[in-house]
Amino acid sequence: MLDLTSNYAGIALRNPIVVGSSGLTNSAQKIEKLVAAGAGAVVLKSLFEEQIDALSKSMTSESDYPEAADYISGYVKANEINKYLDFVRDVKKRVNVPVIASINCYKAGDWTNYAKQIAETGVDALEVNIMRLEGKVSADATHLVNDYVAIIKGITGAVKIPVQVKLAKTFSCLPAMVDKLRLVGAAGVTLFNRSYQMDIDIENERISGGEVFTTAVDLSDTLRYTGLIAGQIANFPVSASTGIHTSEGVIKALLAGASSVQMCSALYKNGAQYIQEVLAGLTAWMERKQYNAVHEFRGKLKADQGADATQYTRMQFMKYFTSHE
Repeated sequence: MLDLTSNYAGIALRNPIVVGSSGLTNSAQKIEKLVAAGAGAVVLKSLFEEQIDALSKSMTSESDYPEAADYISGYVKANEINKYLDFVRDVKKRVNVPVIASINCYKAGDWTNYAKQIAETGVDALEVNIMRLEGKVSADATHLVNDYVAIIKGITGAVKIPVQVKLAKTFSCLPAMVDKLRLVGAAGVTLFNRSYQMDIDIENERISGGEVFTTAVDLSDTLRYTGLIAGQIANFPVSASTGIHTSEGVIKALLAGASSVQMCSALYKNGAQYIQEVLAGLTAWMERKQYNAVHEFRGKLKADQGADATQYTRMQFMKYFTSHE
């Protein structure tokens, strides 16, 4: 029997397939179906800082008594947190695979305390999704990096469970950023988060929402940075996310050095049972290649392996398309 064991943030998984944080993981019933279908782990639907802040502000703005604002704000935040804690505990009771909580934050502050409460539920790990886009010309990239590091340092100092950081691909020096997070206690990174996709409606001349789901075409950057980080930061787990739609995508990410892969859009489109098809494709490939375990080929093509590694940082592409007119 083939050995598919993998890991997320140092936690052992029965296979590399992790269901990413999404509407697929917002209820215990859905999660039970995903686990029954073969998922190696699940990342719960995120607790959103901005959503809690917005709800708190809307409630306090309706009060005629300014002195009550702090009380109302504290009550709203505590209520939202408690609902999430109850959800985490319920899921942990129902499934026998690692359960990873998720918080989506954009500034340091209350999240250190929230993370501590989440850790006390017995959850296996915490994925911190820092969602920020600096659109001002006055923004300082150094300050942005320091803010990320401060958030993670505060959280890792408050909890004993592994803390994984989910990042956007908008950093110009992403491997250096990842190493800074490692130094303050991060147990791994997830590459990448999926932000709101905007579009422009030219008929009505307005801003509109773009495509919600990823496609397999989105895999390239995930592979590039997975390979770069796996090749330069030894024994630091990378969970590849964005563009993983088939068993072929899973295999590519593992060859690049991913310790696990996260699937979301493909499961929305194909259902929970699609996990079985992906795992079957992975095992068929391993049998054909005569691999007995995932660890035998994981990282085989990461960025420190021979001449092929230069393709991870190659920016000039025209030489590959000289036959195209």
